[in-house]
Amino acid sequence: MQKLLLAASAAIISTTFIAPAAIAADKYPSKPVRMLVGFPPGGSADINARIVAQGLSSQLSTSIVPDNKPGAGGNIAATEAKRSAPDGYTIFYSTSAIVLAPSLYQNVQFDAFNDFVPISLTANIPLVLVTTPNLPVNNVKELVSYAKANPGKLNYASSGSGALLHLGGALFAKEMGIQVTHVAYKGSAPAITDLISGSTQFMFLPLNEASPHIKAGKLKALALTSNKRSPLLADVPTIKEATGLDSLVMGAWQGILVPRGTPDAIVTRLREATEHTLQDKAVRTKLQDQGSEILGGTPLQYTQYMKTESIRWARVIKESGAKVE
Repeated sequence: MQKLLLAASAAIISTTFIAPAAIAADKYPSKPVRMLVGFPPGGSADINARIVAQGLSSQLSTSIVPDNKPGAGGNIAATEAKRSAPDGYTIFYSTSAIVLAPSLYQNVQFDAFNDFVPISLTANIPLVLVTTPNLPVNNVKELVSYAKANPGKLNYASSGSGALLHLGGALFAKEMGIQVTHVAYKGSAPAITDLISGSTQFMFLPLNEASPHIKAGKLKALALTSNKRSPLLADVPTIKEATGLDSLVMGAWQGILVPRGTPDAIVTRLREATEHTLQDKAVRTKLQDQGSEILGGTPLQYTQYMKTESIRWARVIKESGAKVE
């Protein structure tokens, strides 16, 4: 009898502790959800985050409110996301910057793999290798030949030291065996301005940022860092077509994470909502109009992808000596 009473007491205690989380998950979401974004309004990550947020709002029948916390390459938002209550009411629209941080910054306050639970990858924006219009090259082979004939005389621009656009250029230079000089700007806008004027000679740009300038004849597109051509620039070859190398396939990928400790039921709800959002025709069209490739996939695939990217870019950062200014 005493054993039965103890078992019953344990069951009651267990139910007492489990019930609040179960009830909260069952009613989720009962209020608006904040979506942290680590970059300013109007940028690639922000635009896609808002498209996804709108789709999630429909799926979850509540408002998903983007909250921009730019700074330190997305680290400010990531740190705030980590420290947020693990209740499903703060989600983090993460980018490839999250795996660059440990190799670029000291005292990073978060761990991409231990402090977050992956929901889903959402999109990838491939980069375009573009040149100033007056550079006498029309394809990657000619650019490489020109650079080798003029060692150290070509400059490539980026949106900032340690940014993906910088690292992409460093990787390209290494793989092609060319000597070029990196010029870092504070953002892609001034970098594009100087590239158009000829102050610098080439750079890698996100497809959605490069496309208008290419179509206006202000920049020349040599290759797209994707596995397939883009409908936005159908005549531009992929980087593998241009070089034969898989190692230069890269992009600014994005996904959704939540703080570690978020109840499993809420995680599942968010995963299902994200999956349905990425299958929605209107959402897909909006993302593709931004030059994005739609990803999706399982949480395990997300984690494995982050690990692969972390190793890859850590090596590039070390070999190039890239530092955040």
